[in-house]
Amino acid sequence: MLGQNQYGKAENRVVRITRDGATHHIKDLNVSVALEGDMDDVHHSGDNTHVLPTDTTKNTVYAFAKEYGIDSAEQFGIHLARHFVTSQEPIHRARIRIEEYAWERIGTASTELRHSFVRRGQETRVAQITFDGESWQVVSGLKDLTVLNSTNSEFWGYAKDRYTTLKEAYDRILATDVSARWRYGWTGGEDSMPEWDTSYARTKEHILRAFAETYSLSLQQTLYQMGSRVIDHRAEIDEIRFSLPNKHHFPADLTPFGLTNETADGAVYFAADRPYGLIEATVLRDGAEQRIPADLTNL
Repeated sequence: MLGQNQYGKAENRVVRITRDGATHHIKDLNVSVALEGDMDDVHHSGDNTHVLPTDTTKNTVYAFAKEYGIDSAEQFGIHLARHFVTSQEPIHRARIRIEEYAWERIGTASTELRHSFVRRGQETRVAQITFDGESWQVVSGLKDLTVLNSTNSEFWGYAKDRYTTLKEAYDRILATDVSARWRYGWTGGEDSMPEWDTSYARTKEHILRAFAETYSLSLQQTLYQMGSRVIDHRAEIDEIRFSLPNKHHFPADLTPFGLTNETADGAVYFAADRPYGLIEATVLRDGAEQRIPADLTNL
């Protein structure tokens, strides 16, 4: 006998950007749909008559985000569950699970910038201390600091060949999970030891400010501005290395549903987790030696 069963599309990542003039609002959800109902035939004989494709449930999530907006995770889930049960007679029960990723605005010196966000919960702080009996090497850093600019980012004019399909972008989302390590000039001896907590807090602040205030034509450019700002403002740091995955956000194709998806009135994006571009580089103080290894995996 066939027991309890359900089907659907799990973990649909949907990001909705709403623009209120220069002030932007972000909703970032992970939506999972599970449907139950009269599904005996599909299990016993493969008859798909009662099966709404899981691809359709995915499309519905993106279309509803555009058509109805996302006032709250709860209200969005209500819209979806009601739709699936009332529009499809064989569907008797819909379960919508939503994870919401909260973002806070990045404070900057410019009050005009209202489009830069940092994920709540934020980063993991890391440190590596090395001592050889005579001198010290202290490398501090952070990982999993998720940041996003909903505008002021472009990517165009790149090299193209027969395999290039990427369209040039003149207004795109720029998002990354910042992994950074910075090496202090302090090696012990007569030098004054840095104020570690203050240095960490200020370094993180400079990374965020540079990310928010840079009009980016590439993630490489943003990385260099982040590193340069740290070197320029924190005399105790000689070297900083970044590993930045480009968290791609692709505009969802809503044309099959008769919907346009223009950025001017707030677009709906598919947030892809892989594959991703990975941008890595070191920024050094003039005259400093590069000592942070290129591979940050075990550092």
